[in-house]
Formats: sequence, C-alpha cells, structure tokens
Amino acid sequence: MIPTRDGVGPSTVGLPGGHWPRVIDFFLQRFPTVAPAVWLQRMADGLVLDEQALPVPPDAAYRPHTRLYYYRHLPAEPHIPFEATVLYQDAHLVVVDKPHFLPTVPAGRFVQETLLVRLKNTLGLDTLAPLHRLDRETAGVTLFSIQPTERAAYHALFKQRAVHKQYEAIAPWRGDLPAVHRSCMVPGTPFFRYAEAPGEPNSETHIALLERQGDWARWQLSPVTGRTHQLRVHMAALGVPIRNDRFYPEVVSTADNDYSAPLQLLARRTTFTDPVTGQARVFESQRRLQWAQATSVPGCS
Repeated sequence: MIPTRDGVGPSTVGLPGGHWPRVIDFFLQRFPTVAPAVWLQRMADGLVLDEQALPVPPDAAYRPHTRLYYYRHLPAEPHIPFEATVLYQDAHLVVVDKPHFLPTVPAGRFVQETLLVRLKNTLGLDTLAPLHRLDRETAGVTLFSIQPTERAAYHALFKQRAVHKQYEAIAPWRGDLPAVHRSCMVPGTPFFRYAEAPGEPNSETHIALLERQGDWARWQLSPVTGRTHQLRVHMAALGVPIRNDRFYPEVVSTADNDYSAPLQLLARRTTFTDPVTGQARVFESQRRLQWAQATSVPGCS
C-alpha cells in the first residue's frame, strides 16, 4: 500500500508503451507546466515511488506498462479558522459535524485545509474516506468509512437511497411553497453552477416549514436524490434562495478570507441501517443556523 504524507495520498500515473530513456523524460513531456527542477527535487526527496512503494531516483530508466506514484507540492494554504467536531467513531465509521467554509476533500487550492486531511492527521487513520460530500459552504453531518473492504456496502446504501438526510435552511418565507419539488437539473454557467431545465425530472426535494420569524423561515429540506447543489438550486428556483448563497440565484464575489456571511444550510440529521453491523444509525448535528437579524458570531453556533 502506498502511504500518505501529512494525511494526503499520492497521485498516480500509468507509464504507456514508449521509448523515453528515463522516467524524468516522460514526466517532462506528460507534465509540460512542471519545471524539470521540480521533478528532480521530488525524486531526490523520495516523493516519486514505484509500485512497490520504493523511491524512484532521478536517473531511473523508463519502464513501460508500470505505474508510478508522486506526491504533489503543497504550497502554504490559508488557514480556515473553523473546527469540525467528531460526533461518533467506531471501527467502521467516523461521523463529523462539519463547519461552514471547510472543504470535505482536497480540491483546487485546498489540501491540508480540508476535513478529510485534518481527520487523517488528528485521528491517525490513513484509510479514512468520505462516504458522501458536503459543499464547502454547507455545515453538518458528514460520514466517513474507515475500512476499505466495507466501503462498497456503505456506498450501496446511497445508491439505493437508503440513507435518509434532513437539512435545515434559513430562507425567505412563502406560504405557497410546494411540499415536493422535482426538476431536471443540468450543468449551468459558470461551470460550478447548476440550473433547472425542461425535461424528465432527475432531482426531488421534500420541503416543510419548521419555524417562521417575520419575512424569514427555517425550512426542513429532505432530498430524495443527491444532485450537486440540489437544495440550493431548488430553493432559488422557487424564489426563496437560501440566505447568504453566493452562487444562487446569482454569483456574488467575496474575498477568500471573508467568513462574515456563511450559507445558512445545515445537514441536520442522517439515518440509515448500518450494512456492516445491522444497527439503526441516527446522527444529528449540534450546530444551529442563524436568523437574518442575527449579527453575532458568523456561521453555526
């Protein structure tokens, strides 16, 4: 097994048939934006490994039809000043109460400052893997699997829609919202947004009023399907966008370190029957959303 470094697993590349004299020659052609000195330094530092997890030296000969592993350079990342809380842990699962603004997995400019890598480092669990993902902007219950051999059984629950999730959101009050909203969701513009379009529905959300305060309401949102940004798209399409949504209905630009207006969307409760132990699982976030008039500490309390 190829080890992780600082909680981050390596990238992998297959070596095709070809006539490159050395591994470095292949890398320079395959990754033209990475300087030769970078690859030579990675090799010298033992950050390029072969299939036996042995370091590949800078002068290594090219061997086609094999696989290599390499660790990405990790530049300094801005610290995200919010911490997750472990709600539950056993030999199979880690269940976490994720804060707003913390990405679930490495992507883009965030690697160390992600929930997965933080948990690997603090819990010492290199095999940890997310069973689903919350948006960076969304807080609440997030599930991780510990044992690789059990992962498929948990993933099957999501495919069978046997994991029941309830979210809460602060959004404008409307007395005529439907109890069920279905739509055809498609990729939108820019690339990170989604939109509704004519066609056979591929997304479904159940909506219920929990509480009202003036022009605002706390809604319970229960997704039947799990499309990216589904709840955000559905609420915006219904004319009641979730408070502080920077993507819907329009994109709002903010500074990377602006944490003053967290999206008021919370994964409140997750329930399912554990496919490994047979136990009924019920996990609930301890966080609370803020009403529109709140002006104290940002995020969930």
